[in-house]
Amino acid sequence: MSITPIVPTNQEEPIYNRLFWLCYLANVILVTANALTFRFADLITYLGGTEELVGDIVSCGVFVALIARFFMGQGIDRYGVRRLWAISAVVFVIGAGGTALCRSLDWEIFALRTFFATGIAGMFTCSVVHIQQKVPHHRRTEVIGSLGSSGFVGIILGTQISDWMMRWFAPGNAQFYAVFGTPAVLGLLYFIIVLTITRNDIHRRPRFTPAAHQLLFRYWPGQVVVIAIMMGLSFTVVSVFLTRFVTQRGLGGIGTFFAGYAISAFVIRILTRRWGETVGRNKMIIMGLMGHAIGHIILPSITREWQLIGPSILCGFGHALLFPAVVSLGTESFPKHYRGTGTTIVLGFFDIGAIVFAPILGSIIDNWGIVPMFYTSASIMTLTATVYSVTANHSVSKDAAVPQELCATLEEALD
Repeated sequence: MSITPIVPTNQEEPIYNRLFWLCYLANVILVTANALTFRFADLITYLGGTEELVGDIVSCGVFVALIARFFMGQGIDRYGVRRLWAISAVVFVIGAGGTALCRSLDWEIFALRTFFATGIAGMFTCSVVHIQQKVPHHRRTEVIGSLGSSGFVGIILGTQISDWMMRWFAPGNAQFYAVFGTPAVLGLLYFIIVLTITRNDIHRRPRFTPAAHQLLFRYWPGQVVVIAIMMGLSFTVVSVFLTRFVTQRGLGGIGTFFAGYAISAFVIRILTRRWGETVGRNKMIIMGLMGHAIGHIILPSITREWQLIGPSILCGFGHALLFPAVVSLGTESFPKHYRGTGTTIVLGFFDIGAIVFAPILGSIIDNWGIVPMFYTSASIMTLTATVYSVTANHSVSKDAAVPQELCATLEEALD
């Protein structure tokens, strides 16, 4: 693990310090860069590809990223966050920059998407691992949620910028040079900030760093992994295929949807940042799933751009509740010195959702249209929420994060 030495005091260290806000800025830059690439389906269509091919390319990239996550987690535990974080940023820059220049639907676009997906997976993972190591255990859900709110700022910036670029640059190559070249530049800026954030980190390698699959079976997170898969499904719908729906119906652009999505998620995330301790994370998960499901059900009825605001608010509500609850619940079964691998495993199930559902959803669009695709995703998430509501333990006392003192005692015993 990577830690920054601090002077012990009788009072809890503040979590909203200079380090937190640097991480916040870095995450805004990262998500802005990623949101710009939501036009990937438009690029593939421009090059002559189909919706199913879009799903295949995305699935391939995420599949390789998933494999990389298993080695990445062990690498974080063995070599520290700083090194893996910097390498991930470089890989992302190669993937984004290469995509801006690529005009082939052969193996090159698959390889570049793989670099892009692997890089961004590593960047997000290292960011979450790093911030979790800096705060008390009982405030992890809160800090994950607070840091995650930066992503909503990035979503607004990225989608608005991409809409502007698609309107003002000449149709064709110029648009996609701008839309995919800008993330590469932002990736370089992100790399510099990462080096600044981690410059004082000291890594203490655990005596033993088992492989990810061994830790997965030993510290199995439970049924929350199914929820992580559902998050992968939902984000695939809005980040990959929504742009095609908006284009087909002439709704102007994806900026309106993601502005509503991000603002809603940002406000909800701030208002509910202590819900992990008060309401309970299992209830947050059920409400989050239904927010996404209802949003997807409404989308097919949209005929005007302003109407995108309604479903965007619902989907943003779902995202705001799901991410901190799933990551916190999923990683708490792992000891602190294996938290890097634990985080990559949980986030890896997000990727599994994209791997499984991206080609399926693309095939549904090609064969039956985009409306059945929305109904399919909504039905799957509703079914999952129903099953989870029956099987999960909804006691707040059992659901909330373990108190800091007990957690410290347990981890000392494990050491």
